[in-house]
Amino acid sequence: MKSKRVWLWIIFLASLVLVPAISSLPMWEDEEFASEEFVPSQINTIRMSLSGICTRLIQDSALYKEGWDSLRPPNFWRFAMKFPPDTVVVNIAKTREIVEVLSLKEVRAWPEKRKKRYEDSLRTAYKQGKKGEIFFTSGRNHFYQFSKVLPEIDKAIALFQDEGTDPWYAQTILLIESPGRLQFSTEGAYGAFQLMEGVARDVGLIVNDSIDERTEFDKSARGAARLIQRICIPKARALCKQYKLNYREHDIWFRLLVMHVYHAGIGNVRRVFRKMRPKEGGIPLITKLWQTKGRRFGNASQNYSQIALSALLELDDLVEQEGIICPLDQQEDGSFQEGHIR
Repeated sequence: MKSKRVWLWIIFLASLVLVPAISSLPMWEDEEFASEEFVPSQINTIRMSLSGICTRLIQDSALYKEGWDSLRPPNFWRFAMKFPPDTVVVNIAKTREIVEVLSLKEVRAWPEKRKKRYEDSLRTAYKQGKKGEIFFTSGRNHFYQFSKVLPEIDKAIALFQDEGTDPWYAQTILLIESPGRLQFSTEGAYGAFQLMEGVARDVGLIVNDSIDERTEFDKSARGAARLIQRICIPKARALCKQYKLNYREHDIWFRLLVMHVYHAGIGNVRRVFRKMRPKEGGIPLITKLWQTKGRRFGNASQNYSQIALSALLELDDLVEQEGIICPLDQQEDGSFQEGHIR
């Protein structure tokens, strides 16, 4: 009986030590829905003027440090963005190697036999095999007019931050989705952030026969921010967990993966991952995505992050060539406020 009391005292004393220690351990949430807190300091925002009015933009030096700027597909799109729509950039589909620039009118006038001979000669010259695809990509300078979307980027950054969402996505989406204009996609997406009807409703927007809040910039931006924060990032995180890929949420490759989820949907991205069986993240994963197709993850889906990278690089060039750092005007009380270029 005495030994039993001794053991009870030992257990009681041990509980005094262990319970506080156990209660102080972190309680892990379900990783699929746990969110890495957005830290504004991770984003390098600058205030530049390209048209006399100061505009907030985001720059990421990792584009250059990690070598994203040297990849051929994004540089192909940068090249295509400099030509008008009445031209075609002939390129090797698999590598995006540029062959030449031709007149669209001229190519359309070719007889079918001539076009086939031309394509066959390129397959031989570039060692693409009998089934290697040759693309005739129209010029895109009429579509990607980045200077027109700069004021919207400034507004969207603030709205995304207010929703607790990384504003990098705001800038990138606006650069590549109907920049500076409102139009429907072939799939029915609409507005500055190209939201589908059902998705827009899911994130709190009204879309019916008489009202379409996708046309309202602020509401569309908030809807896109919620979609990314509540669905796209958690789904991308879960996919990385499934394939044991190390990542940080501000890594460029992880952000590009989130963009693919935003554009194609997690189901289509997941199917492509099953084919790829990726062992690592970074540039190798993204470039493999560019070479892998799924049921509804085709050429447009592969191009999405290529165009995102090219747009970010083009914006950096625009800022370097034409941008002026916004000044600070001293006020009567001695404080400084952002001024305007005169």
